Amino acid sequence: MLEIIILLGAPGAGKGTTAKDMKSAVPELVHVSTGNMLREAVQAKSAVGLEAKAFMDKGELVPDEVVMKIVSERLDAGPSDARYIFDGFPRTSEQARLLDAFLSEKERGRVSHVFLLEVPKEVLVDRISKRLICRDCGAVYHKTNIRPKVEGVCDSCGGELYQREDDNRETVLNRLEVYNNQTASLIDYYDEKGVLRRVKALDREESLATILDHLQS
Repeated sequence: MLEIIILLGAPGAGKGTTAKDMKSAVPELVHVSTGNMLREAVQAKSAVGLEAKAFMDKGELVPDEVVMKIVSERLDAGPSDARYIFDGFPRTSEQARLLDAFLSEKERGRVSHVFLLEVPKEVLVDRISKRLICRDCGAVYHKTNIRPKVEGVCDSCGGELYQREDDNRETVLNRLEVYNNQTASLIDYYDEKGVLRRVKALDREESLATILDHLQS
């Protein structure tokens, strides 16, 4: 049976970092980034990847059904008893329902935990507006909190660090508003199912300890 653990949170809440910390603490967990899966499907030119690319090329959101096809292909390709951490999926209540339908089919598994990483808005704005990203490996730094050893150079691969054009205060505030509007029903969906846990995610070690405590209970 598959076990699905979902990380929810606004842009800058630290979902990717938290997922990596969880996997380090519990090695058997499989970290799945939906964004990476989508990019890999497009690069592989698979049928569903080409379907997704048609929407992306027009600047449109990839429909929920197409995203779910990519997720289901990934789950079908892996072991039937794995424990997955989903980072970046589901994004909507419709995607959550599609995931539940997939898992209930042939009793594949269940969503066991949904962790909502909560961070104050001003902290999110600071995290994103000062974020630096490696062009080569995608490693993330911060202009004041997580500085590279050499300015402008990635510690891991030596790649160039850059700041995304949309990582500015005005755009970030708009993205947070979109996130809140988009995920309100998703949060309610999992809350009503009794699997949602709210986690204060200001301190990395404390939030990880809280999550691991819930996983073991």
